[in-house]
Amino acid sequence: MPTPPPSALDPRTTGIILVDHGSKKSAANDMLFDVAALFRRVSGFAIVEPAHMELADPTIAQAFDACVAHGATTVIVHPYFLSPGRHSTTDIPRLTQEAAAKHPHVRYHVTPPLGLDDKIAQVILQRIAHCGDASFDCPTCSDTACRDTRAQAAARIAHPSH
Repeated sequence: MPTPPPSALDPRTTGIILVDHGSKKSAANDMLFDVAALFRRVSGFAIVEPAHMELADPTIAQAFDACVAHGATTVIVHPYFLSPGRHSTTDIPRLTQEAAAKHPHVRYHVTPPLGLDDKIAQVILQRIAHCGDASFDCPTCSDTACRDTRAQAAARIAHPSH
């Protein structure tokens, strides 16, 4: 069941744009669509659009236009970033302002990035626990240099460094 949106925001006319950096890797870009769908499902907001700051479509301007086309009279842009760096404090607000200029009747706001939150620490802990629970041998790491296979672990035990 969705968590109700804040009472000051009408979930039918408030558009939400989730903005990541954008990547040359399509799988990374595609994940933001999944994040947007998940957010739409749990938040109760009807208008949720993904956007990439650069390197891929949809852009912030395209997502802003889509929100307005779906009936948004207010657009909230959330930088899907951890820290308040240049992109989330300067670039995304500037790109949002440029996109909003085409829609002077629409209110907009850019939120801070994710930042520090106990819930993020819990997600980190879940990821770490997953590695340990899988004995550091799982498909998640199969294509990375960090994979610590059982054979490598066994070799270290059989031939420890001096």
